[in-house]
Amino acid sequence: MTAPWYIAAGWALDLFRGEQTREHEDIEVGLPNSADAFGQVRAALAGCEFEVVGSGMFWPVDSPALEVMHQTWVSESGLPGPDGQAVSVYRLDVFREPHRNGRWVCRRDESIVLPYYQIVRHDRHGIPYLAPQIVLLFKARANRPKDQADFVGVLPLLTPEEREWLAAVLRRLDPGHQWLANL
Repeated sequence: MTAPWYIAAGWALDLFRGEQTREHEDIEVGLPNSADAFGQVRAALAGCEFEVVGSGMFWPVDSPALEVMHQTWVSESGLPGPDGQAVSVYRLDVFREPHRNGRWVCRRDESIVLPYYQIVRHDRHGIPYLAPQIVLLFKARANRPKDQADFVGVLPLLTPEEREWLAAVLRRLDPGHQWLANL
């Protein structure tokens, strides 16, 4: 793929830590929200099915929802289920993220714009993943038990600059967030 892409969410934090620290339901992948980037994913996964997801709803990938929602689920169908019937299994969650002038734009605050070389890291095997402070920013909103555990596990590994960035953005987006006291 030529478009910038990266592993996001929980797996990104495990790539940052260098080991799997918990079970993951799926693999989230981020890329620019462009027809070219998404077209590259669809071509690479031609045997899979794609659905646009958002607000508790599902739409076909060729619906107008593709332009409004940022999330697309990728499934593999025809797999044998426990009763022998064919089932579909979700494999990937693709986040189509805003971008501008070849730079990543935060979907929660479009004034936050960073070059891809600052947001995409690579593990020792060359796998691209989203920078941990940005992953934590997105996890802060839901703050489920797994998000809290990810925060506690990653916080000691963040550089002072990464902590400062996360704290500054959280102060702007969620001034009363409980993580601010630890940052």
